[in-house]
Amino acid sequence: MAVTLVLLTACTMKKKVESSTSVSEERTKEILQHHWDAFQANDLEATMADYTEESILVTPDKTFKGLAAIRENFEFAFSVLPKDSTTMKLTKSIVVNDIGYIHWEAKTPKLNFSFGTDTFIIHDGKIIRQTFAGVITPLDVSTDQK
Repeated sequence: MAVTLVLLTACTMKKKVESSTSVSEERTKEILQHHWDAFQANDLEATMADYTEESILVTPDKTFKGLAAIRENFEFAFSVLPKDSTTMKLTKSIVVNDIGYIHWEAKTPKLNFSFGTDTFIIHDGKIIRQTFAGVITPLDVSTDQK
């Protein structure tokens, strides 16, 4: 009898955990699109609205934990990707449950982002985890000025 009770309790607990962590792919898509639009617009406040103090952004150079550090990352990103002189193209966007993945390209007067990729985990309408990687090469600006 005790074994049956343990199994029933375990099954009930598992169902509670599953239902509390259920996610909406539509909501994940909405947040992903909002983030891309805000990023392209260099809108720092709209970009930061997608994060919480518990969010973590991992890049090849540094891990940013919390709002202040993530803000620092985007302030720098917007300085090297100025909206008035940057062309950006979203080449792929995939959403599966709470995971968003994007592949993008960008070109500025000084840099070429031939490959940019971000992966996001989104819970309760916020990006809780993000990774970024990219292939970024400087452009020879001296040949443009000749």
